[in-house]
Amino acid sequence: MEVKASLNNLRTAPRKVRQVVDLVRNKSISEARNLLEFTVKKSSEPVLKLLNSAVSSAVHDFKLNEVDLYVSKITVDEGPKLKRWHAMSRGRAYPIIKRTSNINLILSEVNQTEKGKKNKKSKIKMQNDNAKLKNKKRAKRDT
Repeated sequence: MEVKASLNNLRTAPRKVRQVVDLVRNKSISEARNLLEFTVKKSSEPVLKLLNSAVSSAVHDFKLNEVDLYVSKITVDEGPKLKRWHAMSRGRAYPIIKRTSNINLILSEVNQTEKGKKNKKSKIKMQNDNAKLKNKKRAKRDT
């Protein structure tokens, strides 16, 4: 299942936000949070808020497990531009373009086949560990 969240009209240039967003793409939720908390960029805070919002909606609305989620897709698009003018000498005016960003985030669950493989391996490992413990107990009992 996919969970979508978006942040519109963030007052930071898309080029700067993409630097932060590229760090967390295809990462697990805990890994993405750690990266965003310790990234020294202005746009890391709103991206972290967006991630937390998406995770909480996935857990609350869709009853998904937070451990099974990862950032499958995150894009930064250009939002509306604020156009301002800077007065110069001799009656000239130079344009100032203040750019905004739109961030779209999609969280997905880890593939069921990968989960199954991991569970299978862990079950086999647990069975082997249990067999070793039984053998140790038998050896102690026999001596």
